[in-house]
Amino acid sequence: MKPIRIFRHLACEGPGILLDLIQQQQIPYDLITIDSGMAIPPQVDDVCGLIFMGGPMSVNDPLPWIDDELTLIRLAIKNNVPVLGICLGSQLMAKALGKRVSSGPCMELGWAPVHKTRESLWSDGLPDSFDVIHWHGETFEIPDGAQLLFASDKYAHQGFALGPHLALQFHVELTSAMVEEWLHLNPSDLERRCHAEHDAAAIRAATPAKIQDLHFTAALLLGHWLDGCQH
Repeated sequence: MKPIRIFRHLACEGPGILLDLIQQQQIPYDLITIDSGMAIPPQVDDVCGLIFMGGPMSVNDPLPWIDDELTLIRLAIKNNVPVLGICLGSQLMAKALGKRVSSGPCMELGWAPVHKTRESLWSDGLPDSFDVIHWHGETFEIPDGAQLLFASDKYAHQGFALGPHLALQFHVELTSAMVEEWLHLNPSDLERRCHAEHDAAAIRAATPAKIQDLHFTAALLLGHWLDGCQH
């Protein structure tokens, strides 16, 4: 089987539980660490799928690798190679498909629910509303032909699907250790939070009770995506 190629843009924003799930299924993978200066492979014929992780940068920033990733996403979609984008990755997918990425109303972060906007293969097995980790301040337009899948009370566009391709604004990949690391590394984000009650102590306190359900959500969504990747 061809590997899945995973793009990491910041050391603390790796694939987390997604990597554990991929390894459990004995699927090979390559990790491209943009944060360490690794080059972006320009081809997609040697992989079964591409995963683009998050990062604090904007897709509108003049960073040298953003155009290369946008080009790669377009190539993958043209060749029906499944793409999965999380947070920044979802915004890269929207921009690659010609849509605008812009500032959101506030910094949505911490544990908060998203709800399904439609019944679909992607949401099969998920409740109508479920808690996830948010950590974003930008939002995307929905690409032409794509289906809006999820929304929250602050951000109307939390996920979309286009054929075998899945974009998620929210995070399902985090482990408890990653939540703690993000709280430690990003105190200024908390000052701009959407929900006043989502301070560091509240996020930290909620994590032990919610993390297993988050990983259940991750397993379902990744499983649906892998079905397309393996076909």
